[in-house]
Amino acid sequence: MDRQLGLHRTSSSSSALRRSCLQGWPKTSGSRGMHIYVRIEPRWTFTDVRRAAVALSRAIERRAPQIASSKWWKEERHGVFLDYNQNAKDRTTCSAYSVRPVPDARVSAPLRWSEVADCDPADFTMFTMPKRFAETGDPHSEMNAVPGFLEPLLELAARDEAEGLGDAPWPPHFRKMESEGPRVAPSRARSKAKTPRVKMPLIVIANSPDKVAALAGLERWKARHAGAVEFLAPEDVLVDSMRGRSSTWTRIRINLQHVPENLRPAQGPPDPDDDPTREWREWNKEQTRQRKRET
Repeated sequence: MDRQLGLHRTSSSSSALRRSCLQGWPKTSGSRGMHIYVRIEPRWTFTDVRRAAVALSRAIERRAPQIASSKWWKEERHGVFLDYNQNAKDRTTCSAYSVRPVPDARVSAPLRWSEVADCDPADFTMFTMPKRFAETGDPHSEMNAVPGFLEPLLELAARDEAEGLGDAPWPPHFRKMESEGPRVAPSRARSKAKTPRVKMPLIVIANSPDKVAALAGLERWKARHAGAVEFLAPEDVLVDSMRGRSSTWTRIRINLQHVPENLRPAQGPPDPDDDPTREWREWNKEQTRQRKRET
């Protein structure tokens, strides 16, 4: 993070929090960023807290558009990113006083607001923090004494939504939310529509851990369907080496694209049919069906 941008962003965040009747507690991230803790009363869901964070991020961006950005997609960002998604359920962050995995063993250091403007994150390491703590104490010691509430930010979120601002994008592993826009980078959304893939008329002839046995099954299939075989090109016979849990197995398919439709054999039972992944795939399908029923 550019240090001056970071300081301006932090100052803007503090002002926005005060206007929302909340108190922020700044700390270094131990790397390049700044974190601001806000203690709130424990009566809101993760979704409510994130919704409030989105509204706060957008308010800061409106206040300082040259230096702050609430845009999730990197290609749209400028200045310093306000990461509202850190408030989504199951997201993690480094705790205060934790030592970070960087060469100088920096510590995520709690600060007083008066220290923010002149601080250098490199000054806070596992070697300097014991002395600092002994001399100045914990700047966040009173944080639990002043829990805030989210109603002002949730009202701001409601106003944003009434003006047409929908939900901001969630991280990719979260389910799609009702008011969330397309979860795709703008550059991809604007890209030329791709030509739909043509589905080839493929049938499976053999599955076996033994390639010789699979090839023997192919020969038996050719003997049964000699009328179709004469239309096959060499590349229409697909012999695939499939990866199993601890070894490979052979799958043989036939592409019937060159065979007249009236002569195309239907998919029958593969011969042999010893797919070692079938049991796992059936189990996985059942787990997926169960999750859908539960939701």
